[in-house]
Amino acid sequence: MPYEFVLTEVRGPVGIVTINRPKVRNALNHQTIAELVDALDGFDQDDGIRCMILTGDDRAFAAGADISQMVEAGAVDVLDDDNFARWARFRAIHKPVIAAVSGYALGGGCELALMCDLVVASETAQFGQPEVKIGIIPGAGGTQRWARSAGKVRAMEAVITGEPVGAVDAERIGLVNRVVPAGAHLDEALRLANLIAARPPLAVRLGKEAVNQAMEVPLSAGLEFERKLFYLLFASDDKREGMRAFLEKRAGRFTGR
Repeated sequence: MPYEFVLTEVRGPVGIVTINRPKVRNALNHQTIAELVDALDGFDQDDGIRCMILTGDDRAFAAGADISQMVEAGAVDVLDDDNFARWARFRAIHKPVIAAVSGYALGGGCELALMCDLVVASETAQFGQPEVKIGIIPGAGGTQRWARSAGKVRAMEAVITGEPVGAVDAERIGLVNRVVPAGAHLDEALRLANLIAARPPLAVRLGKEAVNQAMEVPLSAGLEFERKLFYLLFASDDKREGMRAFLEKRAGRFTGR
């Protein structure tokens, strides 16, 4: 379906969602969040799509929330609006989502990138939580995901100074998977997405669930969750095909069943 603020594209088994508000550096108003989540959800339900990419343009992945929607809002207004319910839909997506980031990924844009399963960054990328500079703090997971990815002290510095980190530092502290030359971020994300798309879909889906669970529960509970998913995959056709293909020294033909 057509959207106002996002573009969608299919390249083989990969669905691409591009934030498209270049005049405001892809600032995230409520409609943009609703559209991009809807587009990703549509790809998630498409059996022909096995991995997704979320990206912006060369100047900005997303430079933050649209402040014009918040400047006059009070506590009751934001509570009633419940914009974060739109963000919560992102967490229900089963297939892997790769953020391909160039330029600014600030505020809500940074939080959006960190919600993705993998992050490929152009060397021009900047990641930060500048909310403190306008009298608020991150509200879509910035304090929590920074701390889980980069540790307490780096999260604390990011949140209470509002200063960004460049792509190389972001990779070093664990915010991104890899840094590539300017202009190569989407190509690298596509290479990675196609690699994932060639894997058995059920194993990819449950592997994603297991890793995400590790961020939520104690080790003992995480190990139990992992073990049950491991057992479950022994009921899949893809498990049998994958092991037979390995023994027969050929490429597997996976159906997601």
